Amino acid sequence: MPNISPGSLLLILVIVLVIFGTKRLRSLGTDLGGAVKGFRSAMSEAEADESSEKIEKSEDDASFDSTPIEENEEKKGA
Repeated sequence: MPNISPGSLLLILVIVLVIFGTKRLRSLGTDLGGAVKGFRSAMSEAEADESSEKIEKSEDDASFDSTPIEENEEKKGA
C-alpha cells in the first residue's frame, strides 16, 4: 500500500475542490450520507423481520394442551 503524506492528501483535496466545487461536494456528501442512512435502516428492518419470524416460528412449534392434568385424566377415564 502506498504511503501518502498529509501534504499529498491536502494537494488532492485542493484539486478535487477546484474540479467539482464546494456546492457539488456538499450535495454529493449529503446524497452519500442519505444512502448510508437508508442502507442502515433497511438492514435493521431486515434483522427485525428475521427475529420476529424466528419468534413466530417458535410459537408455532410449541403446541401444548392447556387443560389441567386432572381434567385430561377424567376425560380418558370416562
